[in-house]
Amino acid sequence: MQAAVDIMEREGAALVDRPLSISAGETLSGGMRALLTPAGERFKKMRRALHAHLQPKVVSSYGPVLMCNARQHIFDIIDMPDRHQDHAKRYSASVVMNLAYGKNPKSYDDPDVIAVNRCLTRLGVTLCPGTWKVDIYPFLRCIPGYLKELEDGHAEELALFKRQLSVVKSSMIPQSFGKYLLERQAELELSDDETAYLAGSIAISVGVLAAACYSEAQANVQEELDAVIGRERPPTFADADMLPQTNAFVLESFMCRPNGYLIPKGATVMGNIWAVGRDPEVFPDPEKFNPERWINEEGKVREELKAYTFGFGRRMCPGQYIAAASVFVNTALIHWAFRVKTDPSAPIDDLAFTESENTHPLPFKVNFEPRAAATTEGIRELLEDYGV
Repeated sequence: MQAAVDIMEREGAALVDRPLSISAGETLSGGMRALLTPAGERFKKMRRALHAHLQPKVVSSYGPVLMCNARQHIFDIIDMPDRHQDHAKRYSASVVMNLAYGKNPKSYDDPDVIAVNRCLTRLGVTLCPGTWKVDIYPFLRCIPGYLKELEDGHAEELALFKRQLSVVKSSMIPQSFGKYLLERQAELELSDDETAYLAGSIAISVGVLAAACYSEAQANVQEELDAVIGRERPPTFADADMLPQTNAFVLESFMCRPNGYLIPKGATVMGNIWAVGRDPEVFPDPEKFNPERWINEEGKVREELKAYTFGFGRRMCPGQYIAAASVFVNTALIHWAFRVKTDPSAPIDDLAFTESENTHPLPFKVNFEPRAAATTEGIRELLEDYGV
């Protein structure tokens, strides 16, 4: 871990650039996705626009949006527990659509949710090293039709983002990132296409898998929820500081998944987050799911111990605070509402993940037993005004 921090954090200015990405960067994203934009003026103005809307003091105002969608997540699990992974994707896509465009899709089968998830899946596959040989052999871009799949994907993404922004422009909708960008487009020096892409660029299934596979850790979280909150009301962001076990469970869920060297100019340097999270000097017995490693002797979350799930330095994910808040509220609410158990007829392989850059667990089955109330209808009643 120390080598990664020394290089990626303390030398951030030297490592802010991005290598040439013909497939995902230039073709699929049209050079307009902040994640893949090389260092320079375009990246600076994109980062400035994202920071203004995603910094911690602004994210705190998004609590009602995250809570309303977390409530819907619980209702979705009650209605169709076998599709719990789809419900997690619906949550993420709905939060994106709400914060970016002021919309609130309520179903995984909503056309906008399907479109957002299709775009994310396509990007994850394209970013996977070796998927597109053009990043190794640039001359392949000259072959007619070779990049057509990515060009079509870019056209679909841009049309989706522009269509949503046109609704923002022509309607009286609540404040959103899209509205913010439109109002300040000239000030931020963004083109129409850049504005559309930024608004669409705003990570729960792992937590469910961990709860089912590690019943002792789940029990610790639920014991804390019962002691601090009880079962008469659901947990909220206001309870976060009093729930160290819940916060530790979230940090451990993020984890699932050298001195004296001269790095030559132009070298590609990648922070291996998987290896950083398994440094035995920092995380003893790293393969064990152990939320207790994040708790100090006073029973509070250790401030000196960090997870680098969202990257390093100036290229750290700008949406990290929304993602962390989303995982917290969903983890707390699921543990409060249900006992998550493995299905004896369908053993879970906790190493089975997709092969893509935005990796997530392969389909797995769990059982959700009502816990906050005797019945699922009782849980619905307790959540009636949650986030409203």
